[in-house]
Amino acid sequence: MDSSKLLERYAEGQRDFRQTDLTEARLSNANLSNINLAETNLERASLNGANLSHANLRGANLSGADLSHSNLCGADLQGAYLGAAILFGANLTGTQLSGADFRWASLINVVPKDLDLSEVTLIRTVMPSGGVAEA
Repeated sequence: MDSSKLLERYAEGQRDFRQTDLTEARLSNANLSNINLAETNLERASLNGANLSHANLRGANLSGADLSHSNLCGADLQGAYLGAAILFGANLTGTQLSGADFRWASLINVVPKDLDLSEVTLIRTVMPSGGVAEA
């Protein structure tokens, strides 16, 4: 499915897009709150500035995705793969992260600064403090 088709269906009220292939989707600044993208392929997608509040991204592939300045408040990212994803300035307040994989991702300037990352994979991840998490 291409980005314009997803946005059209979302505007019509559809919210369930689980297991969709959205590789390299261009969804910057889109309002996608409460969308279901569970197990969706969003590899290398542009989601910078997108509103993904309360989105279901459980088990999604977000490798190489640009989520900078996105609103992920209350989103479900459990088991999602975010390898090499850019989350610069993303709002992760209340986001469920258990089992998420952030290897090689950038978490600089994420909100909140005291994000609980105890149940996620952090290998060579650029941390909110500017340091790098080692294996």
